[in-house]
Amino acid sequence: MGTHAARLLEPDGHSRAHPNGRGTIGNGAAMRNGLFPGHPDGSGDRPRRSGEHNGAVDSTRFRSVLGHFATGVVAITAIDPGTGAPCGLAANSFTSVSLDPPLVAFCVAHTSTSWPRVRAATTLTVNVLAEHQQPVCAALASKGGDKFAGLEWTASPSGNPVIGDALAWIDCSVEAEYPAGDHVIVVARVHQLDVQGDSGPLVFFRGGYGRFHA
Repeated sequence: MGTHAARLLEPDGHSRAHPNGRGTIGNGAAMRNGLFPGHPDGSGDRPRRSGEHNGAVDSTRFRSVLGHFATGVVAITAIDPGTGAPCGLAANSFTSVSLDPPLVAFCVAHTSTSWPRVRAATTLTVNVLAEHQQPVCAALASKGGDKFAGLEWTASPSGNPVIGDALAWIDCSVEAEYPAGDHVIVVARVHQLDVQGDSGPLVFFRGGYGRFHA
């Protein structure tokens, strides 16, 4: 971010303060350097930290701590080949992977009922959501019903929904899938992409949504 400070704001421009909220943190990792005294492998007298139970990390604590890593939010869309209707889901685990070849990745829960429909399409489109598009995220994160009711969209070069006012779109196809705990890591090859808007991004942080202010 260079020399500029950054903070998360709510849509009304006030500093956000949401210690609690709902959401899913799709990726993240924790590493510890050094060993604790007591045994050569560092076990022994290592103090138990909050959220640990007999060496296992509590899922609520895991989500709370990783929620301090701010992410953008994307809508992953496609056309269901079985019905011809638009389908999609929301994710905050999206990341670029490689420049050569151009690859991106995102994580999807095994319990997702939308992913099998998106996965069945030849291509999918990643929409980078803008700061005012939390309702779009909520619609695509919902279960059942017509997720695209009331949403404006146009077709990408591959024919998938590009949501109106999204910051950017990326047409891609699934390259590989890797099971990882209760999620699957999806790696996709990028075919075409473009910028569509110039507003700020929709940001997910500590279980709530906000916008970026530099």
